Amino acid sequence: MMDQAVFPRNFLKAYPQAVRGEGCFLYTAEGRRYLDASGGAAVVTIGHGVEEIGRAMAEQSARLAYVHSSQFHTAVVDKLAERILALAPSAMRRNGRVYFTSGGSEATETALKLARQYWLERGEKKRWRVLSRWQSYHGSTLGALGVSGNVRRREPFAPMFSDWGHIPPCYCYRCPMKLEYPECNVDCADELERMLDRDGADDVSAFIFEPVVGATLGAVAPPEGYVQRLAEICKRHGILLIADEVMTGMGRTGRPFAVEHWGAVPDMILVGKGIASGYALLGAVIVAGHVAETISRGSGAFLHGFTYDAHPVAAAAGNAVLNYSEREKLFERVEPMGRELCSAVEPLKRFSVVGDIRGIGLLVGIEFVRDPKTREPFPPEARIAMRIQEAALEAGVMTYPIQGCADGQRGDHILIAPPFTITPSMIQMLAAGLDRAVADLEKTRRASTGGSSALL
Repeated sequence: MMDQAVFPRNFLKAYPQAVRGEGCFLYTAEGRRYLDASGGAAVVTIGHGVEEIGRAMAEQSARLAYVHSSQFHTAVVDKLAERILALAPSAMRRNGRVYFTSGGSEATETALKLARQYWLERGEKKRWRVLSRWQSYHGSTLGALGVSGNVRRREPFAPMFSDWGHIPPCYCYRCPMKLEYPECNVDCADELERMLDRDGADDVSAFIFEPVVGATLGAVAPPEGYVQRLAEICKRHGILLIADEVMTGMGRTGRPFAVEHWGAVPDMILVGKGIASGYALLGAVIVAGHVAETISRGSGAFLHGFTYDAHPVAAAAGNAVLNYSEREKLFERVEPMGRELCSAVEPLKRFSVVGDIRGIGLLVGIEFVRDPKTREPFPPEARIAMRIQEAALEAGVMTYPIQGCADGQRGDHILIAPPFTITPSMIQMLAAGLDRAVADLEKTRRASTGGSSALL
């Protein structure tokens, strides 16, 4: 029974009460066990219930729970900053800095303001716009949502922010340019160049993008050459490149950060989710040396901050999670387990309702379509992604459902992003649960052929 005092995410949904987490499983008050195949929202990396993380947090809390970042630094935060910076692309490390927040949305807000102050410090006051892509997601706060390209999440709040400029996504399954790779020569990346030529680049401070689009498109990785082209365009126009790795960072794609798959070096990397594996509220902005030095050698003060920036207990969780990940070699598990996961779900393509299966590392998306030949999506009111989630839950498998991948409103997919500790037997359980859920949808779809169901 839901606590009547709680304001839920959805008043129309009945939520089971979670009481315990252990490894890759969550347990409810009703005695049900669920395989956490989505890691919550692609958050959990080391698994649930790792006792040493709680101990590290408790020890730090007993010693020093809180100081304000405008008044003190702490050794636990300094240590985590050094370790996170050491994971960044090597070109970012020299004189680089790490700014800690309480999560991914705060990291985006920090980067937007930091980009603006960077240009002010350089005397280029006209630079303020941050460009981005449609079908992206950078956070739920107004600034982060303003640069996001998730149509469904933006729409209710559109009057509350300005549209600074979006280009089409890199989405080969539904190419907005109606082209084919590699003949396209990643023309979608050149949309950034065309926007700058059309609208001017003098007032642009930064371009923000997800190297692998997470929730909004469902684990869509770009083809070779795309990220490199974006980086080259930004460099040529003197625009800061911000890589949003809140979902893909900290090993989720098999590398510490996804940009490393394409050899790109951003000016900032946004971190969240996996940095503390859900054990604490923690996010960060990794700032390249030339950006940090512009502030330090200029005014010397970044006019920004949150109450819980650089929280000692959250930093203790981050260090403990890194300790566990390193000792258990969890980053090294991602690529082989990712290959096994993709092989296990590949048979789902035999169902006509499965349009595409894509992903990289332990971040996989499955998109559902009404017509596999035309790739026509189901109507939003059919709630296909949610129905798949509900059917998979009956089989004891938890997934992350999203709508809008096709055009911002239509299009259903689920995201699979399990803890890095997932085992081959758990992957088989995951695949069996999804097979059952998709088979149910396929059966319903076939039964509706002939007009008995307007939605399917």
